[in-house]
Amino acid sequence: MNTNTIDLRQAIVMRVQDKSEQELSEIIEDSIGADEHALPGLGVLFEMIWQQSTEPEQSRMVDSLHKHLHHSEHANPSQ
Repeated sequence: MNTNTIDLRQAIVMRVQDKSEQELSEIIEDSIGADEHALPGLGVLFEMIWQQSTEPEQSRMVDSLHKHLHHSEHANPSQ
């Protein structure tokens, strides 16, 4: 691997690392429901949140996701 090459995670972190909380919120809001090119970025941001979360927080997120997925038989991920 070329030492000048950065991976996707690093590129995403570099893009958002100096943003304010308001700017981060706007990036997330703008990415949700956008085209699928935004999904890797949201995945990296979620990974960062997950890794810094306590077990109870992780359980709460999983519970929320589970409830959303089972809210209807045909859960729509863009809702």
